[in-house]
Amino acid sequence: MTAPGVGAPVDPTKPKEPDKSLGELVGDLSTEFGDLLKTQVELAKVELRTEAKKVGQTAGIFGGAAVAGYMALVLISFAVAWALENVMDAGLAFFIVGAVYAIVGTVLYLNGRRRVKETNVVPEQTVASVKEDVQWARQKMS
Repeated sequence: MTAPGVGAPVDPTKPKEPDKSLGELVGDLSTEFGDLLKTQVELAKVELRTEAKKVGQTAGIFGGAAVAGYMALVLISFAVAWALENVMDAGLAFFIVGAVYAIVGTVLYLNGRRRVKETNVVPEQTVASVKEDVQWARQKMS
């Protein structure tokens, strides 16, 4: 039996570190596991901060779209509708203006929805790293 990446054969009946006592080995394992947990927590924090920032930006986009849409709808629509009223019936003029703003609102909504779908709240790197660590711990215990 040969360990991956090592040329010397591994004897499964011999201890991995024969010079250390059981207490030292357990102490080393405990220290390494504690360091591993600290690293995983820090990685999760970094990932969650990044995703939270994206969520905040997306919320800002939705808020900006709402305010801009409302102001535009109120102010410009009256101005344009009154200008179109010189050429056509007032009802048709206001309908055309409303339809234009409905299209703009739809585009903004679809853009925001796309960004929400791109946001991932599961820290993927941390999950993958924890799976590797569990596998490492299993190998260490055997």
